Order: sequence, then structure tokens, then C-alpha cells
Amino acid sequence: MTGRPNSLAARDVASLIHPYTNLDKHKTDGPLVIARGEGVYVYDETGKRYLEGMAGLWSTSLGFSEKRLVDAAQRQMEQLPTYHIFNSRSTEPSIEAAEELLKIVPKGLGKVLFANSGSEANDQAAKIVWFYNNALGRPRKKRIIGRVRGYHGITVFSGSMTGLPANHVEWDLPVGGVLRTDCPSHYLYGRPGESEAQFVDRLVANLEDMIIREGPDTIGAFIAEPVNGAGGVIVPPADYFPRIQQVLRRYDILMIADEVICGFGRTGEMFGCDTFGIEPDIMTVAKALSSAYLPISATIISDTIADAISRHSGKLGNFAHGFTYAGHPVAAAVALETLRIYKERDIVAQVKALAPHLQSRLRALGSHPLVGEARGVGLIGALQLVADKATRRPLPPAEGIGALIQQGAMARGVIVRAGPDAVFVCPPLIITPAQIDEMMDAVAAALDEAHAVAEQRGLLGRAQSAAG
Repeated sequence: MTGRPNSLAARDVASLIHPYTNLDKHKTDGPLVIARGEGVYVYDETGKRYLEGMAGLWSTSLGFSEKRLVDAAQRQMEQLPTYHIFNSRSTEPSIEAAEELLKIVPKGLGKVLFANSGSEANDQAAKIVWFYNNALGRPRKKRIIGRVRGYHGITVFSGSMTGLPANHVEWDLPVGGVLRTDCPSHYLYGRPGESEAQFVDRLVANLEDMIIREGPDTIGAFIAEPVNGAGGVIVPPADYFPRIQQVLRRYDILMIADEVICGFGRTGEMFGCDTFGIEPDIMTVAKALSSAYLPISATIISDTIADAISRHSGKLGNFAHGFTYAGHPVAAAVALETLRIYKERDIVAQVKALAPHLQSRLRALGSHPLVGEARGVGLIGALQLVADKATRRPLPPAEGIGALIQQGAMARGVIVRAGPDAVFVCPPLIITPAQIDEMMDAVAAALDEAHAVAEQRGLLGRAQSAAG
């Protein structure tokens, strides 16, 4: 593929650095070049079709050929292709997109601050926490609590709030100002004999103990995804977030809900906050805000926070934060049309109708010898990979069994994503039951294929002692 010097693959290797890619391996393997999309499918440069079981990057909610979004971009491009919202300037699309967002977000959220990516939305959420506490005369109340396996982006500070080793090792992260608390996965982190209720009790107690130990006057916010995405599609116990928020309120700590993956119907409600009983002070959205057709994100803040930072910026003479492309008129026009489509087509009802079928197909794979836990909610799910179901012993990451499953599904025309210890699915919200079956049939066959390889390599069953 990379042997032809003028091929797209060879030109890619010669010119691009790819995110989240083994760059050395890429030199020889080259890229999969995607040429076009239609519905839930994408096609490579040879014409091979793939069902996009990850909606791109958890993001292309309306599939790859929604003409209304293309038309919205074209109309706005012809009318006003670009402008900014600095210095009290504005544009109609940015105003209308903000208004539509505020109609559907959880109660109490009252102002929208646009940006371009989930990382930026979370980064500026942290800055808002700092600016807000300065406005209230609380200069020490700045640290932010993230969670193990949380993912909040890859800028310097959003990457620090992220709780995944790969985003820290060799990157000199995390920087200061971040504390870390438990991941709410009973399967991965529950103690032997510990019930789910006891597990939640322990996590809540650990959080409160840390807050008291570190000093509530030094902690400004807690950030969490309703369902951890890249950290493993961790679905929390039902009472986890209400219990966590009781602690946060006790110590006047803001709740930041990272809805970058969960927002706009993914969990079976408009937002993950609605699914899990979260009442955020700040909420971040991106990805499905425009069905990923154009880069746009938003940090949505409570009226209380908005009032405080408004007064403080008046005192300082300026709110000295913002991005050139924040509220970009073309991106905002596409986001606005996306929100209209969600409403007109009742995307939440559509997900609720489809979710039982996807979740039943996932749960059926829970009996597979490579799968320790099958989990999910709405139209998102994961299969936890194990070497031994009884002991929950993980497969050695260096063996690349997850990558084999990903490759096996791709060979069958389905794109899924493998993490270090799990395989994820997150299809476009427009998927049909038959397409769900197509996706899960490919995953099941790829699991069988990878199981045979793991068995051949002697990776399965209980770990042998050193003497054995």
C-alpha cells in the first residue's frame, strides 16, 4: 500500500503525524484512507465499505451523508463565511445556536461559551472555575478533582484532568492543580465480596476523606463524564452521582459534567446528566453538537457563575479569554441545524427504541470466554477483555488481542475501537436494527478469531506460578 511513491498512502506517511497512532509502525503499515461516506457507512479509496461502529470518534451522530447539514454550511458560507464574537461582535448563527442549546440543557444552566473541541471546552471550564473563585475572593479554591480512567481531552490542563496513563507518561503531565479519585466501575475495582452498594459507599467516603484531607477551601470543582468514554465505557451504579453530588454540595465544590461523548441522545436521554441524575454547575459539549461535521464545542455555565464572572470582568475591564473560531458562523449554523434535526426526528425516542437491541447483543457476548463484562447504556457499549473470567485476570496488553479484534472486525467491514483492555462500540444514532446485527456479528466473529490466537499463545486460563 505504501510502496507506490505517489499513492495517497505513501504521501500520508511522508507528510502526516497521526494522533493516537503507533508512529513507527505507521511508517510501514500506512493509513486506511477513507474516501466517502453514506449513512452509517464509510468507503475506503478502493471502494470497500465499512460500517462505522464508532461514529467516527464517538461523534458522527447523524451519519456521513446528512444533506441538511451540508446545505446549512453552504448557505452560511455564501452569506458570511467567517467572523468572530470578540469585543461584543456577534453573528446570527452563534446567537441562535446558543439559544437552542439553552432550551434543552439541564435546569440552571444559563450561558454558553463556545470553543472548537472537547479539549478546549473542558480546558476553559477549568479556567472559568478559577476566574469564578477569584471573583468571589477565594484565591485558594482552585484545584479540580478528576477520576481514574476519566478522559477530558489532551490540552495541557484538560490532559491533566484526564486520568489515563498513556496521556501522562512522557508528556510531563499532569501539571499541578489536579486531584484524582476513584473510577466507578464495580467490575474493575470492587473488592472481593463487596456489593455494588458497598462499593458506592466506599467511593463516596474516599472522596469526602480526600476533600477533608486536602482542604475544601482549596478545591474548586469535580469533573466527570456521565459514562467514561475512552477510559472504558464505564457505566456508573445508579446512585453514584446523586451520592457524589451530596458531598460536593456539602463543601461548595462545583460539578462539571463532561458531556462530550454522552450528550445529544447517546445514553437514551438528551444528556447523560438526565440519565444519571446529575445537576451540573458547568457542562461541556462537542462532537455530536454538529454531528462532527464541523469543529464546535461549548462550555455551558450556571446563571450563578455567569453573574459572578460578569461582575468580575466589569471590574477588570475585560473577560480576557476566547478563541478566534469560537462561535464561528458556519460551524454554529451546522450545530443549529443539527439541534433542529434532533428535535424534529425525536432522536432521544429513536435511541430508546434501538438501545435494547444493541444492549442485548452486547450482553449475549458476555458469555464469550474472552469477555469478562459486557456493559453499556443507550447506543454505547464495551466488552471487557480477560484472560480468565473467574479471576478477571486481564490479557497482557503487549499481546495486542484487542487490536486483533479491531482488525478482525475491520476485515469483515466493521469499524470498532480497541482500548488496552476493552473493545468499544458507539455507532451513529441513525443505525437500524439490521445494521446493529451486522456490526455485532462482525464483533462476535472477530472475538472467536482472537480467542483462537490467545489460546494458541497460551494466554488463557489461570495465571501460572513462577515455579510452574
